[in-house]
Amino acid sequence: MMIRDDINRPQVVAEVTAAFYRYEDALVNNHIEVLDELFWHDARTVRLGAGENLYGIDDIRAFRAARPAAGLQRTLRHTQITTFGEDYAVCSTEFTRESSDSIGRQQQTWVRFPDGWRIVAAQVSLMR
Repeated sequence: MMIRDDINRPQVVAEVTAAFYRYEDALVNNHIEVLDELFWHDARTVRLGAGENLYGIDDIRAFRAARPAAGLQRTLRHTQITTFGEDYAVCSTEFTRESSDSIGRQQQTWVRFPDGWRIVAAQVSLMR
């Protein structure tokens, strides 16, 4: 059972925040090896994108390899990172891009494994 004192422990929030912004830097700079590292390498990993549904790390890797590397810069807003205990977190954010009037939304579920924090589920969508 989760108790209030287990939510947003400062050290855990700091760790997840660092992982989240490491992912963001890798995303906008197309550092595919870091993006791959930060996803759980498992067939149960899910990434539901704005135009694609990816089931398993192999689908996610194929998507990253085929994705154009241009126009990836974006500005985040309303980022919320919430941790539960020592090993579970949810990160939600909105984003905008100069080339679009759409508002993007991203949500990630992170779990701490022996080799570090990894995304086990992600969803990206666009509001028109």
